[in-house]
Amino acid sequence: MTRVRVRPAVPAEHARVGEIVVEAYSAEGYLVRADGSYDASYAAKLADVASRAEGSGVLVAELDGTVVGTVTWCGAGSPMRELASHDGQGEFRMLGVLPEAAGHGVASAMVRWCLDRAAEDGLSEVVISSLPEMLPAHKVYARHDFVRRPDLDWSPVPGTELVAFSRRL
Repeated sequence: MTRVRVRPAVPAEHARVGEIVVEAYSAEGYLVRADGSYDASYAAKLADVASRAEGSGVLVAELDGTVVGTVTWCGAGSPMRELASHDGQGEFRMLGVLPEAAGHGVASAMVRWCLDRAAEDGLSEVVISSLPEMLPAHKVYARHDFVRRPDLDWSPVPGTELVAFSRRL
């Protein structure tokens, strides 16, 4: 049986963590714009783990001791928060799992970690944004009782529309 462990990333892992999330997004085609071009700017942002770690929690998921996934936890005060608008909300972003680790509960373990952290911090809600085509992620969110929140849908840049989900705690 495989075992998933979620823990904070250490600085020595930042480069690899960046590679993992870029590889995960690339494998699913999430870094290809509507016009067919590669979104190198967002890929660079995903790869820049050191900057994210300055004010947010960058986590890794290990499957049988090998790092195969990552997520960024944005609690109250995190500069990485995009959708969370008040201190009672938390948010996670940039969740990615290597394709070969899909189906082993890695994404679910990271979502559970974020929900547990939000509860520990006394937050009342966790909100998240996602590309509409990220259907495997949407299934994970639904399993953790997130609901679609069309009232929170938004566009960070022209041509990119994000859909929102939330989970009350």
